[in-house]
Amino acid sequence: MNVKLIARITGVTLLVEAGALLLPMAVALYYGEALSPFLITICLLLAAGLGPSLLLRPQRQFFTREGFFTVGLIWVLMSLFGALPFWLSGQFGSYVDCFFECVSGFTTTGSSILQAVEGLPRGLLFWRSFTHWLGGMGVLVFTTAILSSLGFSSNFLIRAESPGPVKSKLVPRASQSSKILYTIYLALTVIQVILLRLTGMPWFDSLVNSFGTAGTGGFSVRNTSIGAYGNPAAEIVMTVFMLLFSVNFAVYFLLLCGKLRQALRSDELRFFLGVVAISIAAITINIAPGFSNLGDAVRAAAFQVASIISTSGFSSVDFDLWPEFSRMLLVVLMLVGACAGSTGGGIKCSRILLLLRSARREIHSIIHPRSVSVVRLDGEPVSETALRSTHCYFIIYLFTIFVAALIVGLDDFSFGTTFTAVVTCISNVGPGLETVGPMGNFSGFSALSKLVLSFCMIAGRLEMFPIFVLFSRNAWKKS
Repeated sequence: MNVKLIARITGVTLLVEAGALLLPMAVALYYGEALSPFLITICLLLAAGLGPSLLLRPQRQFFTREGFFTVGLIWVLMSLFGALPFWLSGQFGSYVDCFFECVSGFTTTGSSILQAVEGLPRGLLFWRSFTHWLGGMGVLVFTTAILSSLGFSSNFLIRAESPGPVKSKLVPRASQSSKILYTIYLALTVIQVILLRLTGMPWFDSLVNSFGTAGTGGFSVRNTSIGAYGNPAAEIVMTVFMLLFSVNFAVYFLLLCGKLRQALRSDELRFFLGVVAISIAAITINIAPGFSNLGDAVRAAAFQVASIISTSGFSSVDFDLWPEFSRMLLVVLMLVGACAGSTGGGIKCSRILLLLRSARREIHSIIHPRSVSVVRLDGEPVSETALRSTHCYFIIYLFTIFVAALIVGLDDFSFGTTFTAVVTCISNVGPGLETVGPMGNFSGFSALSKLVLSFCMIAGRLEMFPIFVLFSRNAWKKS
């Protein structure tokens, strides 16, 4: 275990977080709010990060174990420090609540313990939503551009943090890939801010809602989320961008390179768009009797399908009041999630495709025992190692849901509340059903349940393995 290098990478990332806190502090200054919660946190981050990042001169050997361990450690530390502005503001009941809220932000989950957000200071609201934007593409994807100056390969970090079963670089150097990804990410965010402002949404709201959409997070500055604006045009803009941020960013890179045919040949993209189209149609038919006209039903169905499958978690209506079929379909979409390489959560469409095609191959081998078939994705054969990893991921994913649900069940909420609370956290969606529905919150859970759900959020965002490596006894051994 290269402890010095892990400490140095962690130190650099904490300094990045300190720099990120300057923006919400500037917002607090603009609105004449207290600066001390941000100043104190920045000072603590500088004290924790400067020493390891500047003084240590580690060896440059860095392997998969260190990469997964480092990513898990950094996300926990970022959340612990990131929760301090909430705690120091005095607006939250306990530090566990602050930690839950910050983890929910960085992991782009959007689950909240707040019963009302409109009374919070603007600086805190900005930081709360900005954590979505930072965590959406991955803080370490941003940091790798800085880490390239340290002279070691950061491929293991990107592999550990980036969502999806297949990790591929856009260009040979990881730092260049990071810059390309964040350029696309920033450009789409800016375009959405402008479009939301053109719909009549205030500048501040346009900005923070775009952070939530870009990171597919879902924190809103209104108690009733996007439904509070009563703005159909804004809902349409957000629906489109929630879907755009759910697509693998490599597709956008191919489009920028003029490779339209290659981009559209993506099996995952076609599967994702097909699931979205079928879900919107099915839910529209199911909920249409409850709306005055078909157009409103289509818009509501499209917004909620885009919100849930992208794992954004915004709401334009209280979908917990919809018929049981629509509610159950939304829970299924929570599990399916967005595309690999996007800012969305869930199991990922590429994994669902691989699982379905693996099952089809097994059925085919039973019928034709002597035949040899290969699972393919985008026309290319998928290695047995990748398939084994996908199966293992799926087992760990389900196992974590069941164990977490048993622990959270100690709070004695209904099955619908308990189960969907765990599913929505591990899939990084935000709202569930019943008590934790779009008009509810997570404040009623015990401190133990909030910590378990926080663990689920981090594990889901990091694709399970890094957080389990962090808590593995063998990972802490020197050799």
